[in-house]
Amino acid sequence: MIADTMNSAVSSLNSDATGSSIYDEVPVLKIENLIKTYGMDGHAVTALKGITLTVKRGEFVSIMGQSGSGKSTLLHVLGCLHRASTGSYKLDGVEVSGLNDDQLSMLRNRKIGFVFQKFNLLSQSNIVENVALPLVYARIPRAERLESARSMLRVVGLGDRLRHRPAELSGGQSQRVAIARALVTEPALILADEPTGNLDSRTGEEIMGVFQALHAAGKTIVQVTHDREKAEYSQRIIHLKDGMIAQEEIVSRPRRAPTVSLSFDE
Repeated sequence: MIADTMNSAVSSLNSDATGSSIYDEVPVLKIENLIKTYGMDGHAVTALKGITLTVKRGEFVSIMGQSGSGKSTLLHVLGCLHRASTGSYKLDGVEVSGLNDDQLSMLRNRKIGFVFQKFNLLSQSNIVENVALPLVYARIPRAERLESARSMLRVVGLGDRLRHRPAELSGGQSQRVAIARALVTEPALILADEPTGNLDSRTGEEIMGVFQALHAAGKTIVQVTHDREKAEYSQRIIHLKDGMIAQEEIVSRPRRAPTVSLSFDE
């Protein structure tokens, strides 16, 4: 199993999240008093000012904010692409702040599945090879990773497009490929950055239907967006302003996207 191989690779980092009953109670994401400061032109600019946030296993959360609110910086820190200046960040029970670069890369590869606004697919590779790419970095054998990629593409409804390259797909199909790539490592967290930003409104609703189906299947999703309507497909909205959480909003009646069936049993 892909998950068994990759779990063994991070077990030394994840001692706080072992044992099934304890593991189920560990938040996927827990940050406390997170501060991120950049040095720019000899001046310190604090982009995040003491953020504290918990995302439980199986939640679907949106992070909203205007330009300059700190949401992009928070996305980069949550994605283990940037390090916080101070504060605590636990990803699936692992304290991120004490990891070296190699450990951080391994944790990011195993624990986070990224979905980007612009899809970020390799144009010269077919979609199976695109989806398998995170497993290359995880050093999964070629035959195993390609079969896992094919299975995940069938999950998102692209089993009849396996030989296609990105240029032969619609925008919605390309984003489904990106979602399959995010899922192939069986990550703890799906981190989506404006996932419908390059799509028309109808296709965007279909992609939100995929995210809602993933949420219904127990996946943990954090979406970063500026679009209030798209945020309302989630359970909870975190509003950022000036590098701080201005409001946490429970969505009592999330919008319902067109129903999408995902076939995880295949």
